[in-house]
Amino acid sequence: MKIEANELRNGNIIVIQNKLWLITHTQHTQPGKGGAYIQAEMKPLGEGGKRSERFRSSEHVERAHLEEVSMQFLYRERDAYVLSDQRTYEHFSLTKKEFNGDPAFLEDGMILTVTVYEGRIILVKLPPQVILEIAECEPSLKGQTATSSYKPATLSNGIHTMVPQHIEKGMSIVVNTQDCSYVERAKR
Repeated sequence: MKIEANELRNGNIIVIQNKLWLITHTQHTQPGKGGAYIQAEMKPLGEGGKRSERFRSSEHVERAHLEEVSMQFLYRERDAYVLSDQRTYEHFSLTKKEFNGDPAFLEDGMILTVTVYEGRIILVKLPPQVILEIAECEPSLKGQTATSSYKPATLSNGIHTMVPQHIEKGMSIVVNTQDCSYVERAKR
């Protein structure tokens, strides 16, 4: 689907030379002399690196036709992660490289939002927050629970994070999957 360059937004995926590019930043510029243009920073999906591209405001770019599908994480098999499409029950296998998130947050049965392009999985979105148990942390000291200081902790999936002083081993907490940060104590 063709769109005008001035319709580009962060998070859009476009096709340039048969490659998919994720728009990470756009800036509309109206110079004093000459026509307006869009400066877009992009990164290729499934690869490293990034690219900066300048489009004339009226120029047309190809926006990728994407489909978002709910898939369930079934299990890990050696170096692959097996997902099941919720509609067709078809199974898909992804490697850690193809999985663009931290697979340490995956739990059996977790529902993920998967972006598909031409029958191929290109993006896997984890839920924004998950509930995990504290596997290891320093004990709380009396009187330090009123301060806003943090201490290191290891979660049940092996990830390290910082938690408030009142959190103890065995407690369940809500963790942000984007940056592995503490959100709140779980209300279980």
